Amino acid sequence: MANVPADLRYTREHEWAKQESNRVRVGITAFAQEQLGDVVFVELPKVGAKVQAHQTFGVVESVKAVSDLFAPVSGEVVEANAALGQKPETVNQDPYGGGWMLVVAPSDAKEWEALLTAAQYEQFIAEGGH
Repeated sequence: MANVPADLRYTREHEWAKQESNRVRVGITAFAQEQLGDVVFVELPKVGAKVQAHQTFGVVESVKAVSDLFAPVSGEVVEANAALGQKPETVNQDPYGGGWMLVVAPSDAKEWEALLTAAQYEQFIAEGGH
């Protein structure tokens, strides 16, 4: 089974979310990067962009496929991981650390509660994860 940190929340599209005070850090899960294979390109929104929960905010391209990235929560992008432009492989090497994608100032606190817990996400991927 893929690495699923217990302190994060998850989406059915395989993004993770981590609360950091009044911000939410976002990335893709270890399961997602394993399915994608070697990541070769990441496209992220600029700081100040608005993202909407369950809507695309960017693209990740691997040697196997191009996949949309989906926001776990709505809000304003306050940080984007510019380092991924030069080193997209960080998504594979450290999906829960240096491979993070953006930080959002959430606009609806209730959306956090709708995200999957680690146990729910593990069950979701065990059932096929699609």
